[in-house]
Amino acid sequence: MTEARYELPPQTEAMLRRLEYTVRNKLDGLLQGNYLGLVPGPGTEPGESRQYYPGDDVRRMDWPVTARTMTPHVRQTVADRELETWLAVDLSPSLDFGTVNVEKRDLVFAAAAAIIHLTSKSGNRIGAVVSTGHSSFRVPAVAGTNHARYLLRRIAATPRAERAEPNALGEILEQLRRPPRRRGMIVLLSDFLGNPDWERPLRGLGDRHEVLGIEIVDPRELALPAAGLVTFVDPESGEQLEVQTSDAALRLRYAQAAQQQRDQIASTLRRAGADHLRLSTDSDWISDIVRFVVTRRRGISARPPSRAGVEGVH
Repeated sequence: MTEARYELPPQTEAMLRRLEYTVRNKLDGLLQGNYLGLVPGPGTEPGESRQYYPGDDVRRMDWPVTARTMTPHVRQTVADRELETWLAVDLSPSLDFGTVNVEKRDLVFAAAAAIIHLTSKSGNRIGAVVSTGHSSFRVPAVAGTNHARYLLRRIAATPRAERAEPNALGEILEQLRRPPRRRGMIVLLSDFLGNPDWERPLRGLGDRHEVLGIEIVDPRELALPAAGLVTFVDPESGEQLEVQTSDAALRLRYAQAAQQQRDQIASTLRRAGADHLRLSTDSDWISDIVRFVVTRRRGISARPPSRAGVEGVH
């Protein structure tokens, strides 16, 4: 199959080259051992039991061994060597925002680049369903370096939308849910703002696949600065609201509401059986991904977690 070429602005091409260079140099050699992908797949072949550690999937509890030893154990599975990974990429207008180093949209590209690199380097197939909030498109899951580069450029070429439908995120998850796909991994990249219509399809996907939710945030979404009278615009509806940010009580209520919203997002991801990684526009995203991958692999590993800290993160 011949893949179309997407002409990108020179500054975007330069950004993607820097991004690929950063990902290769920072992440190559991170994963060692039996499986070299993003995280070990769920596998289909039963393996040995080991002692339960916090963070393990309780659905893999080995109850006979637990009853016999009086110590919680989980049943390991032999990781599938060839997985199909799908990205569900949210590029709705709420991602076109950033007050620190980058826009949230740029952070989506960065996270997608890391996932594509870690997944495709072992020959796994990777595809994507991308939504602008107004329309969506699908890139079939294919293996190979050329496809990985094409996929990242196809995502980067996605045009910005001025408005978003209220159920856009749930719709792209439904596209991945039906028809059923072979067991693999689903990675959802979004800020999860707006209507939580995505919980039901995500739980459906979590019953069959490994699921990772990558939450993209900006500090100004968590706390307001004391900047006087500010006009806020909802990027997805166009609604405007004037707010007196010098009011300390208002800033406190805002921070509490924002924390409650983020707690609800985290709770929804947990109920869906998904792993949760939060990336912020004011943090070192590559180190955050490294910590997540190493911690996730260590939780699945048969050996107890090390007390020496996370290796490879400085």
